[in-house]
Amino acid sequence: MPEVTRARVDAWTWAVRLFPTRSAAGAACKAGHVRVNGDRAKPATMVVPGDEIVVRGGERERIVIVQRTVVKRVGAPVAVTCYLDRSPAVVPKEQKVVMGERDRGAGRPTKRDRRLIERLRGH
Repeated sequence: MPEVTRARVDAWTWAVRLFPTRSAAGAACKAGHVRVNGDRAKPATMVVPGDEIVVRGGERERIVIVQRTVVKRVGAPVAVTCYLDRSPAVVPKEQKVVMGERDRGAGRPTKRDRRLIERLRGH
C-alpha cells in the first residue's frame, strides 16, 4: 500500500472510497462540495494527516479527519483506517419531516393554496 506524506484532495477522496471515480471527486471539488479545513478545495489542494475534509453530496454531509494519506485506491477495510469519520448520524427517510409535495401536473398553486401551504409551514 503506497503511503505518502501529502496527497491531492481529489485523489485522496477517491482512494479512500468517498467517491466512486476520480473524475467525480474532481468534479465535486470544482463545484465547491469539498472543503479542507473549512476552505473550498480545488482538486489539486494538498492534504496531510490531521486535515479535516467535509464532503457534501446529495442530502448527506461527511466529515472526515485524515489519518493516513494514500494516492492509490485501496480496499474498503484499508480505506476506513485512513480517516476518522466525524459525520453526523444519517436520519432515516421515515423520520424526515415531509413538507408536502404537490402532485406532478398540479400546476402552480393558487393564492388560496399558497396561503394554506404557508400556514402549514408556520409562516
